[in-house]
Amino acid sequence: MINFFKRNKYIEIIAPITGEIIPIEEVPDEVFSKKMIGDGLAIEPKEGKVVSPIDGKVATVFPTNHAIGLVTKEGLEILIHIGLDTVELNGEGFKRIISMGSPIKKGEILIEFDINLLRERGKSLITPIIITNMDKVKELKKNIEEVEMGKQTILSVELN
Repeated sequence: MINFFKRNKYIEIIAPITGEIIPIEEVPDEVFSKKMIGDGLAIEPKEGKVVSPIDGKVATVFPTNHAIGLVTKEGLEILIHIGLDTVELNGEGFKRIISMGSPIKKGEILIEFDINLLRERGKSLITPIIITNMDKVKELKKNIEEVEMGKQTILSVELN
């Protein structure tokens, strides 16, 4: 039987970082700008902290701590990639606060990073926030303003 009363699920993804929003198409890395791994946006950080943008769990923490994968209870997968080409730093300047598999709440600190060290090493601070399983997404709305960590919604997702 078809359920005519089924309501679509919505997920609000809050800003994991304080900074200026950059459209994903303007990120100077084709993997992100051409949406090869998913859609989203990026933030130019003003401080070196990343908080959870969702309630869910930590699915992946890269060994170099420059990127973290999260998943909501509905199964939406989110990648936060701190800076561009920062994998080349082999973890230098990054401090993991949370471990893989940990349950997380919106606003909970995940990773700290040294903005000055990244700049000194010539790395871009632009931080993509990507939904990696877009097949679950019916509609994606993006915020285009400056945001404060843990405060504003940056992505509103309607699930299929």
